[in-house]
Amino acid sequence: MTESAVRVGAAGELLLSGVLDYRTGPDLRKQGQALIQASSAPSLVLDCSAVTKSSSVGLSLLLCFMRDAEAANKPFSIRALPEDMREIAEVSGLTELLAHP
Repeated sequence: MTESAVRVGAAGELLLSGVLDYRTGPDLRKQGQALIQASSAPSLVLDCSAVTKSSSVGLSLLLCFMRDAEAANKPFSIRALPEDMREIAEVSGLTELLAHP
């Protein structure tokens, strides 16, 4: 099983990885929120290329991270949204919201 995590990458980059579900969501939420608040970068990019599987919890995490970045007054974008997350976003009517930088 792949470890789920959100880590700091290059300047202004957060790396989300692993399985995003009800078991991993709460810890990832806390980790991501702390990293966003601690970041000194003028803008943030969340790279989802290492996400192996996601439920709707993953989409909820992205929305929470977007709100955290907005509260920190930092532009926020998402890179490499996995297909399962993209499908959930489409069904939920959130595709456009997630595509905006």
